[in-house]
Amino acid sequence: MSPAPALPVAGQSRDAATTVSLVFLCNCVNALCVGGIALFLPLIREDLNITFTQAGMLSVAATATYALGQIPAGFLTDRFGPKRLFFLGVIGSTLFMLQFGFVSSYEHALVNQMLTGTFRAFLFAPGLTLLSSWFPPERRATAMGLYIAGNFTGNIILSLIGPLMVASHSWRFPFTVFALLGVAMAVVFLLFAREKTRHTARDPLKLSDIAQLARYRIVWVASALQIIRMGPVVGISFWMPSFLVADRGLTLTTAGLVTAMGAALSAPSNAIGGYVSDRLNNPPLVIGGALAILATTAFLLVQIESLPLLLLVIAVNSIFAQFYFGPLFLVPVEVLGQRTAGIVTGFCNLFANVGSVAFAFSLGVIKDRTGSFAWGFGAICISCVVGVLLSVVLARMRSHALAAQTPA
Repeated sequence: MSPAPALPVAGQSRDAATTVSLVFLCNCVNALCVGGIALFLPLIREDLNITFTQAGMLSVAATATYALGQIPAGFLTDRFGPKRLFFLGVIGSTLFMLQFGFVSSYEHALVNQMLTGTFRAFLFAPGLTLLSSWFPPERRATAMGLYIAGNFTGNIILSLIGPLMVASHSWRFPFTVFALLGVAMAVVFLLFAREKTRHTARDPLKLSDIAQLARYRIVWVASALQIIRMGPVVGISFWMPSFLVADRGLTLTTAGLVTAMGAALSAPSNAIGGYVSDRLNNPPLVIGGALAILATTAFLLVQIESLPLLLLVIAVNSIFAQFYFGPLFLVPVEVLGQRTAGIVTGFCNLFANVGSVAFAFSLGVIKDRTGSFAWGFGAICISCVVGVLLSVVLARMRSHALAAQTPA
């Protein structure tokens, strides 16, 4: 049988634009559902009568199952393609977030979040692989930054309209509306998204390839940096509304506006960080520079009492929180190759979510024990300083690996 003819350039461009847009929108809608837990946490705590530690466990439950699913999701992506897996992630996670709007107890909410995280695992590696596959290699960091921008766009929308929705309804109402929208988007994605032709049939990924990743030190250094990247991001974003309400005395509506401001600044910075990395061809420099700024802002968050200055610090933190998302995921992929892009992405994101679980839970425990978020944000500052040092190590490893790949 002769191979199918290649699509014309116009057809490829149209498929690329459609698929990239749909992945972006699906991420956006999913963020509306997932982000609602952090934004409405003060109301959820009161309704379910739970402590800060128990509230942190909701994040742990979702993130733990999400993290455990990263390597299987990455392997299945490389083996069978990303489109169907991404659809499964969107439809499954939004249906369980719909059910979250009907939980009646802490135990019920905990089980719900474990199941939600299981399906969310099929969003990240498949979605990132699918979106970046439509970009040329020299623009892959930009593409990866664009992927996560959909999440922040959803957070902007949620932070602006979420408080208005709970003002006339309970905190449960937004979960119902956004989850139904997510189901509709999943169906549209399945019908119109396209998967770029893959060339893995001659050399299909095997289970033994997963074990091979442990041989590469650059994967471990990148994974350590992923812990540091995701831990502060989730720790600060998950607890920011509670920090503003409990420690700074702001209303939920005002906290929502501050959260929206942060998300609005983070959304374009993801793609900008990837673009800067592509232009400089120096991802470790972008990673280390962003972490240095994040260490400073984490320290200042609990030191500043003036609201205008606090808003300025939050704004700067938001700009650089995910500025290095694309560059950090790019480095191990450019060293190990596109064939294992899905499994490498899943492997690194597993460790990112280990950081997410540790920081989100620890900040809740620290708040219960000390009555303040100060010690928790201090730990975030120290971790970012460690990240700066690791970025120097990553730079040396990347240079040696790429030099070894270059013919004499």
